[in-house]
Amino acid sequence: MSETIFRLPDLGEGLTEAEIVEWKVSVGDVVTVDQAVVEVETAKAAVEVPVPIAGTVTRLYGDAGTVMDVGAPLIAVTARKTAGTEAAERYREEERAGSGNVLVGYGTSTTRRSRRAAARPQTPPRPETPRVGTPRVISPVVRRLAKDHGVDLAALTPSGPGGVILRKDVEKAIEKEAATASPRDGADVVRIPLKGVRRTTADRVARSRREIPDATTWVDADATRLLKLKRNIQRTDPDAAVGMLALFARICVAGLRRFPELNAHVDVERHEIVQVPQVHLGFAAQTDRGLMVPVVRDAHRLTLAELAAELKRLTAAARDGGLSPDDLTGGTFTLNNYGVFGVDGSTPIINHPEAAMLGVGRIADRPWTHKGKVRSRKVTQLSFTFDHRVCDGAVAGGFLRFVADCVERPETLVTHL
Repeated sequence: MSETIFRLPDLGEGLTEAEIVEWKVSVGDVVTVDQAVVEVETAKAAVEVPVPIAGTVTRLYGDAGTVMDVGAPLIAVTARKTAGTEAAERYREEERAGSGNVLVGYGTSTTRRSRRAAARPQTPPRPETPRVGTPRVISPVVRRLAKDHGVDLAALTPSGPGGVILRKDVEKAIEKEAATASPRDGADVVRIPLKGVRRTTADRVARSRREIPDATTWVDADATRLLKLKRNIQRTDPDAAVGMLALFARICVAGLRRFPELNAHVDVERHEIVQVPQVHLGFAAQTDRGLMVPVVRDAHRLTLAELAAELKRLTAAARDGGLSPDDLTGGTFTLNNYGVFGVDGSTPIINHPEAAMLGVGRIADRPWTHKGKVRSRKVTQLSFTFDHRVCDGAVAGGFLRFVADCVERPETLVTHL
């Protein structure tokens, strides 16, 4: 018999740690190759981690709530002299060699797991009987929300089917606590741990400011005709669900096709500017866990309706905690619609290691000269932050002017699809 320690694998680009949410096995359980043994939460997604070896569980390293570094011991499995032992020996060889293939496979607890499971017959789940006095919380997002706000789950009244505590139950408790709380003189200083999404965001923006010599330029644009185009599309094809974010995403794609030098990043080690042909468009999405930037893969290949559908899907997944690490990495350009917060302008920090970001302010009624007369028009402020190593002001100004032209005269966009 041989004991093998399986370590927490690298779950995605830039991730260095993960928090144990729930063990799916106990000491003494028999596991098979590629069986999910634990659910962890990284800064980017809730992930089920499979074990690459078969055998009997002899030790679990860490309880629920423990934050573990990548490479730390996760679970120990003792295998008999069978195929499981051979798999364990291969795992140890890969671990010593530093192979990236240590992890057999992983995915979020929703979409990715269901795709793999669809390929084999499913066993109907056994009815689950809740234990008396134990609150039933299925979603790791709900557990995390309760933990971050100090909500006692056992004190809540579940509103979900079968006595399950839902997100709205926790939010209601948070609102009630906020309504009854009152400030007092000499109150203790509040210390909020910088971890999860907020820690990842903090590290990324700090690195961006350290490494990227950024500059920002901006322009006001009359968006009256673009708003009219959106209304016409919604009236003629309501199923397309095209909003302003989708229209600005389409404008970005057209602009990057005209100014490909902005769809790039700087390889510092090789002293090279790397331009890529594919547009993987990131967009800022505010969630309960903090600011996230989901990525629309191959945005240049999508129609306006397809762009709108993908933006809607990724936004919903971000707010529900269902994004995978792949959904949050690999972007080549970012769109930031901060106008939804009711502000006019901003100088956004570039999403490292990208070379540029377009910001869109709120669309508001303003006096504007139109056809020789001052009229009330729908005006927005556009800002463009760029890496000055990648381009100069002429390219940046050209891109921003093209975006503004598309906003003011949407027919310009059609000629560059």
